[in-house]
Amino acid sequence: MPGRYYYQVTALPPLGEPGTRPPMSPRDLLEHLRGDPGPRSLVEAVFLSDDLLQREALLVGEIEEASPTVLTVPQLRDEEPLPEYLGPAEDQQPPRIVSDALWVGYYRYVERLAAARGSRFLHQWVRFEVGLRNALAAARAKALTLDPDDYLVVPELGDGPEAFEAVVAEWAAARDPLAGLRVLDRRRWDWIGAHDAWFSFDQDELAAYAVRVMLLNRWQRLREGDADRPPSPAAATDDETMQSRGTRR
Repeated sequence: MPGRYYYQVTALPPLGEPGTRPPMSPRDLLEHLRGDPGPRSLVEAVFLSDDLLQREALLVGEIEEASPTVLTVPQLRDEEPLPEYLGPAEDQQPPRIVSDALWVGYYRYVERLAAARGSRFLHQWVRFEVGLRNALAAARAKALTLDPDDYLVVPELGDGPEAFEAVVAEWAAARDPLAGLRVLDRRRWDWIGAHDAWFSFDQDELAAYAVRVMLLNRWQRLREGDADRPPSPAAATDDETMQSRGTRR
């Protein structure tokens, strides 16, 4: 059974609102949990999603340098193999967009980890992230008169599209991709506030803290100019763009 982590939680610095400077890096948080393999595994799973976003950005030339937390730079550059647990399942059908296969492996891995660790937060977070990703992919596909079903990723693991109608509409109305990403990350931040197991002092509170740290550090990278533009859900302009760039969150 998951335990209580009073020191690990109370020793963490407070976090500001989106756009403020993060008081610690993802690596700092992993170091803080170095003696606690259970919650550390949940935190690593969270940070792995940001590593994969940076990997996509590197491979398509959006950025020239990356700062991964769980993976290595050679893995991000596709110079070394990724962990086996991110590989496709034997019964997995190849997705329409090749890069989506990696996200299928990732979401299935995190769901398995959530079940093994008894993490309600991680389970709900996967459902939220998959649902949001698919809602955005469906909106792009419809705008291009494509079949949305061809661009969905493990829909059985995600929340239904009705939960994202408002945020997708706001994202679609954003003035540019960066503003659109801010809309999505604001929704992510608000979602954490409703699911963060506040004052439980258990592993899920640490996992929720990790998601916040990840979002704050992502925006810090943007402010410092480490990326030419964010791994964003910018609307594609044609079917070829969707297939080459993928339906990123």
